[in-house]
Amino acid sequence: MSAAAPKRVQFSRNGGPEVFELVDQQVPDAAAGQIRVRVLAAGLNPVDYKIAASPERTAQFGELPAGNGNDFAGRVDQVGEDVTDLAVGDLVFGGKRMFAQADYLVAAASEVLPIPDGLSIEQAACLDIAGRTATAMVRRLGVTERDTVLVSAASGGVGLLTAQLCRLRGAVVVGTASDANHGFLSDLGILPVRYGEGMVERIRAAAPEGVDIVFDQAGRETLEAAIELGIPADHVNTIADKPFGLEHGFSTFGRVEADTDDLRELALLIAAGRVVYPVAESYPLERVREAYERLAAGHVRGKLVLTTE
Repeated sequence: MSAAAPKRVQFSRNGGPEVFELVDQQVPDAAAGQIRVRVLAAGLNPVDYKIAASPERTAQFGELPAGNGNDFAGRVDQVGEDVTDLAVGDLVFGGKRMFAQADYLVAAASEVLPIPDGLSIEQAACLDIAGRTATAMVRRLGVTERDTVLVSAASGGVGLLTAQLCRLRGAVVVGTASDANHGFLSDLGILPVRYGEGMVERIRAAAPEGVDIVFDQAGRETLEAAIELGIPADHVNTIADKPFGLEHGFSTFGRVEADTDDLRELALLIAAGRVVYPVAESYPLERVREAYERLAAGHVRGKLVLTTE
């Protein structure tokens, strides 16, 4: 944090990563039922820059100038009235859309979770959207040990968690990824296949007995592959191309269907080393534009995070 004043990321116009800027922040106070968090790290998600690029999506969260980000982790530094289960100094993580990328934020005490021993600040800061999305999808489609599952973008944030949660349920998992990430996925027990021309044939070779469930984080290519493979519509879930998915009767479960207890359990699984969740790179808050340019370029193994100290 700057010695001169607390800072936050904001954008005053819509556009790409170039619209993000670091400005002085007026430190908020915690009201009844709230806590104030000294944010230590904030995770990046593709939806962040999609909101910033769209006037319509930005308007859903208020007027410009707007803050940025959702996922955060930090230390409680003020507790409002009626908060009894958290104290100053506790390490917590959660999500607060348009407020996460700042030195301070306030959040409802009921909407944050404690960071368990073994889970790093940076990992916790990347869990709210990806973790809630992955746990909700796997639970809602009812993955079991009898299933063979296709997970697209399997080395990315949501895909990597989804693939490993399916493996923990005993499923066979085929994951699409760039060649550079095939060894990484293989080490996790995931059968890697390259996306692009010929992907359906490669999926059939990897899963000769067929695919039962598809989780799409990449978009049209995966959904068209699911159709070609003959996967029943209610066994396909997409978070990447919801209009196409709804047109074809696919599920679009995501973060809003999440259960907080699922996220708590996932945090414990990562802390215990049963789920791998790498942070690919950390950037100081003032390099926010560079961080989003890297995210938009794709092929990130795991997550990117902004840090405030």
